[in-house]
Amino acid sequence: MAAALERPVAGAEPTDATIRRAAGLRGELALPGDKSISHRALMLALLADGESRIDGCGDGADVRSTAGIVRALGATVERLAEDRRTVTYRVSSPGADGLREPTATLDCGNSGTSLRLFAGILAGLPLKAVLDGDASLRGRPVARIIEPLRSMGAELSARQDDSLPPVTVIGRTPLRSVAWTTAVPSAQVKSAVLLAGLRAEGTTRVHESVATRDHTERMLRARGIDVRTELRDGGGASVSIEGGTRVQAIDERVPGDLSSAMFWLVAGAIHPDADLTIRDAGVNPTRRAGLDLLRAMGGRIDEDLVRTDGEPAADLRVRSSELHAIDIGPADVAAAIDELPILCLAATQASGRTTIRGAGELRHKESDRIAGIVDGLAAMGARIEVDGHDLTIDGPTKLHGAAVDSRGDHRLAMTFAVAGLIADGETHIHDAASAAVSYPGFFGDLERIRS
Repeated sequence: MAAALERPVAGAEPTDATIRRAAGLRGELALPGDKSISHRALMLALLADGESRIDGCGDGADVRSTAGIVRALGATVERLAEDRRTVTYRVSSPGADGLREPTATLDCGNSGTSLRLFAGILAGLPLKAVLDGDASLRGRPVARIIEPLRSMGAELSARQDDSLPPVTVIGRTPLRSVAWTTAVPSAQVKSAVLLAGLRAEGTTRVHESVATRDHTERMLRARGIDVRTELRDGGGASVSIEGGTRVQAIDERVPGDLSSAMFWLVAGAIHPDADLTIRDAGVNPTRRAGLDLLRAMGGRIDEDLVRTDGEPAADLRVRSSELHAIDIGPADVAAAIDELPILCLAATQASGRTTIRGAGELRHKESDRIAGIVDGLAAMGARIEVDGHDLTIDGPTKLHGAAVDSRGDHRLAMTFAVAGLIADGETHIHDAASAAVSYPGFFGDLERIRS
């Protein structure tokens, strides 16, 4: 039986959604373009002198926010439709030295990536700008980017003793190079410092206790920038960038978003009658921790590489699986931070007790994801408990439909929708429209694969 969807606008994601159990899951899925790569491709096109083409770019609300800021800073941005999930952007920019000071506040919407990475870019430009966003973004911490960028010579300020957006940036050229150690492993903080380092004198270094995703480093190298990574004992890394090199304009093909693929991989693994194939998913080694954790739980996932240059991509096939509990430690949490909500759902169907330790960073995403996932899954019958920043989940548990709240968080909305595919009765999701932040057309895909 199909989901009942309330659609205020034709073609839009549902405002609220009612999901019913699926008899089976079958079919092939094409993904939105990887959100992390799409953001960075647009930003680097802004800094490059000349024309850049970005094929397969994600078309969610977050990426559109980044495209709008690129335009506001002086680049010409053409949006060429591909399909309902992805677009091609053609960006023509005067280069970093020709960018203009914005005449209005730069609206990041719900995108923390946009705010943090643009703060790094603006820090190295002789401009003044204000970065702001929606109510959710205004509750997300920014001190962790303000501190290193100030140490490089830029002026930054924010609300509540520089802890919350909006962020005002007064840039400087050139900046001072620094050697910065991140307090919490964060690809966004690392990327903000590296992007500022483009406009610094000398070598800028970022030290991480746990190596985070390396999209920024790969994409900078592809554009002629000298970026070096040294892996350290214990899983840490040191990344350095040489300032003063111009960013080259190139064409980029964005692979499918692996974080989006994880919803279908978990759906296929936990449903008793499932066989799904996900095409052209990005499988960057620093992004695939969620996939590897699901496989470690017993997920039957086949991987067929279709592209190995630049950002690797693969076709993924998942079938009904017998899952078992695992321990997920702080290093795994850092590597799979965006996939933890859907992995919590997988844990409810795994035999034994799954533990997730050191997940405090989940409280600073689009919502407090620890509170949101605990409340939602517990309402559906899951045996899930929280102690500070640690979670324990006992399974397998038979889920039942319930009224759950996405809290305006796209990953919670999609997690609860997947849960509804195996739950008895009806699952009512409040604010299901938030799924469009990263995955336009998610609910249409859900309907298409169910039987």
